[in-house]
Amino acid sequence: MYSLQFTSEPSSYPNGLLERDFTVNGVPGVLWSPLSDPADRAPLVLMAHGGGNHKKHPAMSGRAQRLVSGCGFHVAVIDAPGHGDRPRTAHDEAEIAELFRARAAGEPEGPIVVRYNDHLARLAVPEYRATLDALQELPEIGADGPVGFWGINMGTAIGVPFVASDPRVTAAVFGQHWPDALAEKAAQITVPIEFDLQWDDEHISREQGLALFDAFASTEKSLHVNAGRHKDLPRFEADSAVRFFARHLGRPVSSSAS
Repeated sequence: MYSLQFTSEPSSYPNGLLERDFTVNGVPGVLWSPLSDPADRAPLVLMAHGGGNHKKHPAMSGRAQRLVSGCGFHVAVIDAPGHGDRPRTAHDEAEIAELFRARAAGEPEGPIVVRYNDHLARLAVPEYRATLDALQELPEIGADGPVGFWGINMGTAIGVPFVASDPRVTAAVFGQHWPDALAEKAAQITVPIEFDLQWDDEHISREQGLALFDAFASTEKSLHVNAGRHKDLPRFEADSAVRFFARHLGRPVSSSAS
């Protein structure tokens, strides 16, 4: 069992958000929480950031604000291997260089991204399990509360094998990834999911996106399709995800969630 160590003084914001940096077994993360009595337990949502980003990327902090302010959840993100405050290995550098080479040559990026993300997921899944173990030791979270997971793009590559392997997660939001390395794990997931897909994605074809959605064994799963390219996922999908977690983790949504 790994212990969680807070590495900075907590920062509080006018919108009722408490931010605390932490490490678990040397892996850096951030925990956003409501400003409330630790005795008042609340559900936890784990998030995973996208490729090339980090735990405090605006997409992460923005989603966290919606979940904390709107529903009173705790939200945690850790830096993926080779991202954020974690150094890159020679393998990371080689894969990133190959991605840039393919992009400059106009070649498909998918095979490289799938391969690299699968490598990162194999490292990150045990780290997410250890992080969840440590966070559930906190009195304001506890070991018996519901847990959600939210990850898009590379966050899906990490999240699908993590959720498939950890029965503590009771609802998840995924999207925008190829099925190649994930379909088998998706078939092991039965919890409710919400899945985002961009209809005009220049990297992931409609057929590939639909194949991954179809692979999930969940009896309750919702497909959210929007027009636009890979990076055009509408912001209102974040509000939909908040409502999804509120519904499945047992919390009302306040007007501040949007």
